[in-house]
Amino acid sequence: MRLFIAIDIPDNIRNRIQERVDCLRPAMDNMRWSRTDGLHITLKFLGEVPPEKLELIRSSLSGVTWPGGFSVEIRDLGLFPTPASPRILWLGIDAGVELAALARLVEDRLTGAGFARESCPFSPHLTIGRFRTRERIPAIGDLLRKCGKFEMGKFTVQDFHLFESQPTPGGSIYRKIVRFPLAATDPGPDPPIAG
Repeated sequence: MRLFIAIDIPDNIRNRIQERVDCLRPAMDNMRWSRTDGLHITLKFLGEVPPEKLELIRSSLSGVTWPGGFSVEIRDLGLFPTPASPRILWLGIDAGVELAALARLVEDRLTGAGFARESCPFSPHLTIGRFRTRERIPAIGDLLRKCGKFEMGKFTVQDFHLFESQPTPGGSIYRKIVRFPLAATDPGPDPPIAG
């Protein structure tokens, strides 16, 4: 099973992102667009994990407590690594210190359970497209002005999930396996492990 830990994105924000993607799409035919229904904020990527480790993951992360939800804002468009030679088109995530602290807590719990520690620093973003070839985008500023501000909105993070990534010819499909609520006072029902 190919697994990762992530925060889901609300549908109203997905819809705003899709509107902006629809505006950009005609002028950016060099792009392989991400499916907006699969957008998420990754906290930790686990990779291939045998099914018998699902219970270990659940028990490790069920102990994560938090004093309630925190706010996340999705805004601004960026190119990685550089505008002159882009590979990825992304949306920025502004969440203060809380999001990074949650990612560290998840990382520490899973490292303690025997999973490898991430080698790169936590850098939250939403990848909305990948360039097929690395060529400069002409008049990107004009295009962004035409499509309007990339302020997708704010939402309150109340939980995170263990996801399974299932590859298909049309791109990966993500399935939620376990929900982990953030509020320490409301652990929620113990979800069954799908297998």
